[in-house]
Amino acid sequence: MENASAPGLAQQALAAFQRGEPATARKLLDAIAPSPDIHWLMVGQLEEGLGRESAADAAYVRHLAVAPRDLTALLRLGALRARTGDDRSANAFYRAALNVASQPGFLAPAQLVPMLQEGQRFVAAATQRFTAHIEAAVAGAGSTSAGRMQEAVDLLMGRKELYLQQPSMFYFPGLPQRAFYERDEFDWLPAIEAQTAAMREELEGLLGDPGCFSPYVQRDPDRPPPANPLLDDPSWGAQYLWKDGAPAEPAASSCPVTMAALETAPIPHILGRSPTALFSLLKPGTHIRPHHGLLNTRLICHIPLIAPPGCALRVGAHTREWRTGEALIFDDSFEHEAWNRGDSLRVVLLFEIWRPELHPEEREALTGIFEAIDRYQGIPADTGG
Repeated sequence: MENASAPGLAQQALAAFQRGEPATARKLLDAIAPSPDIHWLMVGQLEEGLGRESAADAAYVRHLAVAPRDLTALLRLGALRARTGDDRSANAFYRAALNVASQPGFLAPAQLVPMLQEGQRFVAAATQRFTAHIEAAVAGAGSTSAGRMQEAVDLLMGRKELYLQQPSMFYFPGLPQRAFYERDEFDWLPAIEAQTAAMREELEGLLGDPGCFSPYVQRDPDRPPPANPLLDDPSWGAQYLWKDGAPAEPAASSCPVTMAALETAPIPHILGRSPTALFSLLKPGTHIRPHHGLLNTRLICHIPLIAPPGCALRVGAHTREWRTGEALIFDDSFEHEAWNRGDSLRVVLLFEIWRPELHPEEREALTGIFEAIDRYQGIPADTGG
């Protein structure tokens, strides 16, 4: 049979099948020779209707070779592979079909909606089976790094999103992608935490002055205003102790215990920029939206001085609540956000430290780079947005 007649034979086969003549349809299909213009999707549906699943599978595969995102073929091949027990392949074709159907502006034909729903059910069940399989393997391995292992499994299963450092100003390569650091990693930290009660007493003295705290995010007349809903809003307030590398008076002098505690931390000293340290206030009902910090060469330290329930900080995929006197140390170049869902103020002592992985010569070189940047374009504002 000539290749040119293949489309016509397929049409005749379809007509025969619709007339209830499966034997005639089968004979016509058997006469079709391979052809570049044959409608293999139709052939596959006919073969499937005739119960010849292997031939239907081959036809769908040939159709997808020239139309790899054809929703009908993806769904039919997914269902066919599922019926024949090839779960892995069925899952792949169903996922591809669901991806096509999820594209913006795509409207699936009504007749395919039940098949899409079946695909969703299959993928969900396959994911559960895969999850159980992997978790059993992890449990059997008896890993001593359960926290990291569980996070890796959560990422694999799509239960957590992958976040990476994305500083808004300066990126230093090769540093660990860690959202939070643990308190016991810093030998200087217990001495600062031990001063929590005394530092809180100094803070309360400042809170007695209604004009003491200013909005953390403020407009600069020399720059476009940041697109931050908390711009000039005292709901996120700041009282600086160190600002732009100099003590912030009179607050610094009124907080001698806090200032002395800060001297024990590895705070960067960068002309006109650092040290920076402040009491950061968050009023009830306030939400600091997701954002990235300026640098990944530093870590941010919070010493919670007033930490009511309902207040938390998310950094990347990890969320932690503040607890009075227990520091949170994190890399703010990850996407992060904070909220106060409680009914009273949350206040932390906030300051930055060098990343512990940076060598002394790297810290010295970075100091020079940052000072050069600031001389040229001014000190960037960390506006949380």
